[in-house]
Amino acid sequence: MPIGIDEFDSHDPDERETNAERVIGFLIHNRDKAYKAVEIAEATGINENSIHPVLKRLADRDLVRHREPYWAIGDLDAVRNAMTFASTAGFLDEELGSESREEWLAAARDGAGNDE
Repeated sequence: MPIGIDEFDSHDPDERETNAERVIGFLIHNRDKAYKAVEIAEATGINENSIHPVLKRLADRDLVRHREPYWAIGDLDAVRNAMTFASTAGFLDEELGSESREEWLAAARDGAGNDE
C-alpha cells in the first residue's frame, strides 16, 4: 500500500515504535476490554504472522494476560516498570550513546583475571 510523499518525507525510522510498544499502547488505551490476536494485529497495523510471538513475549513478562482466545493488558505495575525502564534506557542512549556489546565483552575479558 503506497503512502503519501509528505508521510514519506517525514518518516524517521529511528522514531518507530516497536511492535511490543504498539500492542501495549493499544491495550492500555482499551484496558476495559480483551481482544483476539487478529483484532490486536488489525488495530495496531502489525502483521498477523508477527502478532503471536509479540503477545507471547509480553505475556512471559506479565505485560499482557491471555485466556484463549483473548488477550488483555497485564499487571499495570509491571507495565509501568517496563515503560519506565524503556524510557530511561532510551534517554541514556541519546545522552551517552548506545552500548556496544563488543566493549562489554572486552571489559569482561580484561577484568576476568583481576582479583583486586
